Amino acid sequence: MSLIVHKYGGTSMGSIERIQNVARRVAKWHAAGHQVVVVPSAMSGETNRLLGLAKELSIQPDPRELDMLAATGEQASSALLAMALAAQGVPARSYAGWQVPVQTDNAYTRARIRSIDDTRIRQDLDAGRVVVVTGFQGVDEEGNITTLGRGGSDTSAVAVAAAMKASECLIYTDVDGVYTTDPRVVPEARRMKVLSFEEMLEMASLGSKVLQIRSVEFAGKYRVPVRVLSSMTDPMIPLEEEMSSGTLITFEEDQKMEAAVVSGIAFSRDEAKFTLRAVPDTPGVAYSILGPIAAANIEVDMILQNLSVQGTTDFSFTVSRNDALRTKELLMNQVGPAVGAGEIVFDEAVCKVSIVGIGMRNHAGIASSMFRALSEEGINIQMISTSEIKTSVIIADKYMELAVRALHKTFELDQEK
Repeated sequence: MSLIVHKYGGTSMGSIERIQNVARRVAKWHAAGHQVVVVPSAMSGETNRLLGLAKELSIQPDPRELDMLAATGEQASSALLAMALAAQGVPARSYAGWQVPVQTDNAYTRARIRSIDDTRIRQDLDAGRVVVVTGFQGVDEEGNITTLGRGGSDTSAVAVAAAMKASECLIYTDVDGVYTTDPRVVPEARRMKVLSFEEMLEMASLGSKVLQIRSVEFAGKYRVPVRVLSSMTDPMIPLEEEMSSGTLITFEEDQKMEAAVVSGIAFSRDEAKFTLRAVPDTPGVAYSILGPIAAANIEVDMILQNLSVQGTTDFSFTVSRNDALRTKELLMNQVGPAVGAGEIVFDEAVCKVSIVGIGMRNHAGIASSMFRALSEEGINIQMISTSEIKTSVIIADKYMELAVRALHKTFELDQEK
């Protein structure tokens, strides 16, 4: 049988009853002869509780101590799951990230994995045990505990699967797969059976919250098939039925020869738009504006530059709303005066809506169909960004749901292809 990595999110581990259900599911896979490594998140709400305690003690806690604290949530859930498995008669052993070890750099609260030593894990698997490894954490060269940032358990699971050359990495969550768009916005949204890594990466980066972006990057780089499944189903569902559910994220060549032109629609309200009006239209002006933004570690998303009058240009760009205040202060106090901007306009009432699909590479007119659909709904497009497999637009926030519904209907995403 094969080696399978399971990952369970905080909701799946949210209570003793749910941990027992996870144990039953894992025991079923073990009984079928598979070697199983499980990567659990902390119990739902636990990481927020711990970080909240830290903030009560200090406005800016030491990042090293924050990692020491936050890592305990996953350690608790891993130990509890190992106990639950033992109660099911399944031999199990849990490890913290530093015990494996999962080697990372020393960027506290946002560390990146460098290597994983799978020796101890393989010894336990060969002895017939299920191995439970804490997600979200590792250890740096000096022996300090580090964490990978919010959502890092997905990355941990995919990294373990890559290091051990697992057959698949199963991501169990509170949804039963990846949908053509959010069913809360479009009730007719359809669960997709297969997606390419590229499509999932685009959807994750554009607003889909099913998988963490770094985990998708890791999976694509190391060619680890990932399947998104629901942990809310009956844990004793037959393996064949379970494996046919969810969404498989895999290599483009494994999909149909003629993939759907548009696979899904992503959207994000986490957008803030800035426009510097009447700046000099001279070489280097874009760098003069965006250089200080980058130096402040603020990530710019979409950019638009329009010729204005008498040798000037209007320069627009978007950033995350979380960075809006810092960006505004930089523009008003430093950048604007330095480049001689006539006016600085700030707009948080915008959103980004995107269509994604590897089939867009081989079909002309997809973007124009998108623009026509929005036009027919009276929705004005403020900015446009394209790549081979996606087209994104910035529109007024109040039209977001209308736009998503219109595009979902235009590209017939409610129909099986």
